[in-house]
Amino acid sequence: MNLNQITIPVLDIPKSIAFYESLGLNLIVHTHDSYARLELPHGDATLSLSKVNQLPQGDGIKIFFECDDLDKKVTYLKTQGVVFKNDPIDQSWLWREAHLYDPDGNYLVLYRAGENRKNPPWRK
Repeated sequence: MNLNQITIPVLDIPKSIAFYESLGLNLIVHTHDSYARLELPHGDATLSLSKVNQLPQGDGIKIFFECDDLDKKVTYLKTQGVVFKNDPIDQSWLWREAHLYDPDGNYLVLYRAGENRKNPPWRK
């Protein structure tokens, strides 16, 4: 099995496209302003944006994007006006993470885990 895509709800497709392109995703589908699809720079998974009239309430999804050079990526994105909830922090589970929200409040985590992504020392 391979992850094809994740679709997230957004209020403004063009605004969300610009935001995700600023993170480094590449637009591959945008035929009208109710749907768009972007590919990640590595791997086969894609992210789709689906226009909604109202965003879901309560806790939503968290989307994790692994970055080879997390600190450099965060520094660059800040120069482009992206606002982070926190700077990169080393977590007890051996990941380094920076948290932020997209324009619609979807929770994003940029992180670096390396081998610990799927094979932490405590894995059975």
